[in-house]
Amino acid sequence: MAIWFVPWLGSLLLVSLWGPSAPASLLRRLGEHIQQFQESSALGLGLGLGAGALPKVGWLEQLLDPFNVSDGRSFLQRYWVNDQHWAGQDGPIFLHLGGEGCLGPGSVMKGHPAALAPAWGALVISLEHRFYGLSIPAGGLDMGQLRFLSSRHALADVVSARLALSRLFNVSSSSPWICFGGSYAGSLAAWARLKFPHLIFASVASSAPVRAVLDFSEYNDVVSRSLKSAAIGGSLECRAAVSAAFSEVERRLRAGGAAHAALRAELSACGSLSRAEDQAELLGALQALVGGAVQYDGQAGAPLSVRQLCGLLLGGEANRSRSTPYCGLRRAVQIVMRSLGQKCLSFSRAETVAQLRSTEPQVSGVGDRQWLYQTCTEFGFYVTCENPRCPFSQLPALPSQLDLCEQVFGLSPLSVAQAVAQTNTYYGGQTPGANQVLFVNGDTDPWHVLSVTQALGSSESALLIPSGSHCLDMAPERPSDSPSLRLGRQNIFQQIQTWLKLAKESQVKGED
Repeated sequence: MAIWFVPWLGSLLLVSLWGPSAPASLLRRLGEHIQQFQESSALGLGLGLGAGALPKVGWLEQLLDPFNVSDGRSFLQRYWVNDQHWAGQDGPIFLHLGGEGCLGPGSVMKGHPAALAPAWGALVISLEHRFYGLSIPAGGLDMGQLRFLSSRHALADVVSARLALSRLFNVSSSSPWICFGGSYAGSLAAWARLKFPHLIFASVASSAPVRAVLDFSEYNDVVSRSLKSAAIGGSLECRAAVSAAFSEVERRLRAGGAAHAALRAELSACGSLSRAEDQAELLGALQALVGGAVQYDGQAGAPLSVRQLCGLLLGGEANRSRSTPYCGLRRAVQIVMRSLGQKCLSFSRAETVAQLRSTEPQVSGVGDRQWLYQTCTEFGFYVTCENPRCPFSQLPALPSQLDLCEQVFGLSPLSVAQAVAQTNTYYGGQTPGANQVLFVNGDTDPWHVLSVTQALGSSESALLIPSGSHCLDMAPERPSDSPSLRLGRQNIFQQIQTWLKLAKESQVKGED
């Protein structure tokens, strides 16, 4: 395997925030925006340490099809390295796995595992996921290529990278490798330990949705509950205001004519509202905006917290009589669009389909086509609102989301359902059976219901952080962090300490 390794001295690659704004895509853009904000802040802190402390970038030559020995095609996979704390070849290796997006140099500079590295003299490496960021194989993103994109392929990359990087850095065979990851990458971290326990000593899986699900209606159940949570600034009144705002949007959509024109202007919407499918996309995008405030509540770089959103929807005490929930929703749209650098809220179904059908890789971006392919062939994760308790409109429904798989990739709803079932069979869903894995979740995060939130045994432990949002434990520490988040991070530290002590004892026994 060929390896390229050079110091990183260029500018931070920022994700493009333009493109299709279907509901799922908007959520992912919010996540990418927050990740890039935090990574760029971390990098800025790291720049004061001198050139020797800068993260370094490297490239691994990986097999396109690691499951076919007769296929010699390859691609270059990017990784980042922070060796400023490394104690040498006997020190542990903290491997931060990338997920469905671009992975920047800040991924090895701040947040865990970087914050944990000094205590144990660890080498920190992050590995970008195949087909995302700059780790895209030559040949485009047609179906012939995308068949080499899956979690199983990504895990094969982890194995070959672990072996190649051990040789490159002359890592001792007794040095423990601990995987870290958040969200989908958190699932990969858990699955790496599950499938390759002889190579990965332990894993910290943050906000990891290990159970694939076709109809993810539970997402909005948590959103609804969190909007009522006083601990994060929610209330029963706020939850009711959200429903009222969406009812007003639906009323205007039904009215048509001048009401449509006013709605477009007031919501900074780009596109026509004459088609029913576009109306459903608009309602879905507004759902994603509210869901995003819950999912990323209280995180650095998040445009809106639950407390701020509720404040907008309810208005101040002085002007509450002149304020309506709909006006607050309008203001929330403006804040999020400005934060994401978008001039208007896009919701054209035809435009979304056209862009998802494009097989040309983006120079930078969030990989919408690639992630849609993975949801259609492995995970589902389609957020719906068909439960009467859901505070939003009941559009878009599951069939319209599954229709994207058919329109873009020619995959039937039945094949998607079968793929989701196969994923759970292969990995074990919410009872994966992996030992030495710590699952970390926040109870505000809608994704925690697909993760492991209670210990499954003495060595498959779980940590549920009260009022914690999506991957909050992985974010850089801040003075405003809650006591429960600080305690959660202490528990993660103690768990790693226990694992490394176990690794040391195993090493001593092996030497006897």
